Amino acid sequence: MPERDAPAQQLRAAAELRDNSVTDGERKTITALFADIKGSMELIEDLDPEEARAIVDPALRLMMEAVHRYEGFVAQSTGDGIFALFGAPVAHEDHPQRALYAALRMQEEIRRYSDRLRTEGRQPLQARVGVNTGEVVMRSVSTGEHAEYVPVGHATSLAARMQVLAPIGSIAITATTQRLVEGYFALKALGPTKVKGVSEPINVFEVTGLGPLRTRLQRSAGRGLSKFVGRQAEMESLKRAAEQAKAGHGQIVAAMAEAGVGKSRLFYEFKATSLSGCLILEAYSLSHGRGSPY
Repeated sequence: MPERDAPAQQLRAAAELRDNSVTDGERKTITALFADIKGSMELIEDLDPEEARAIVDPALRLMMEAVHRYEGFVAQSTGDGIFALFGAPVAHEDHPQRALYAALRMQEEIRRYSDRLRTEGRQPLQARVGVNTGEVVMRSVSTGEHAEYVPVGHATSLAARMQVLAPIGSIAITATTQRLVEGYFALKALGPTKVKGVSEPINVFEVTGLGPLRTRLQRSAGRGLSKFVGRQAEMESLKRAAEQAKAGHGQIVAAMAEAGVGKSRLFYEFKATSLSGCLILEAYSLSHGRGSPY
């Protein structure tokens, strides 16, 4: 099945709003993302408006597509950038990671587009992205023709400040987001920075790539797991299947249960205790891109 396209994902978010899935005035923890094209005004000041639009619009589309790929919501287009939300109106427990996946994809696509501009003899583009996670109050604002979904709170203002502070061509995040995504992404500390509207300097981090972690269990294992108890029957079933496989009789075992009951931990302990000498290949499904082929 092909991956869901960007318009379909944005329509899904719009449907959430129409169905009143988000109550006006509701408090939510979200991740806000601001992205803009660096020096866009200087870039297009000597160009015909149609020619300027032909350069800037494809870059904006790439930004929006990156947001849609990870099921974010483009709340606003600023002409030379975008403002997007993750975690609302469609709730995702991993919204900080989704925002940074989108930011990395955004920068990668902008670099490719910039290379094409350079080969055509045009001035290349660069983008800056800022991200912050925090609590906001959601509200709908009617403009007469349609309703806009607007988060109100300091968290979005701080994300906008991160975008301004981000080194050109990079992604800057706050310490709040850093604590939620550490290990999933490679981060570089930029040090404490004075931010307008904040009394104390805040620590800013640059996202430089993906980190070694892919799952919450991996993160928990790095911090130290609690003692594994129970699941003797399930563990014995896995061990019997492993012995059959080692004897040349291929086996398939599937663990089916509700989320959070310990399937990942069961396999983690099984690998650690019963598969010595075996070649172990692992793959992970993702919470985003559910229409993608596995």
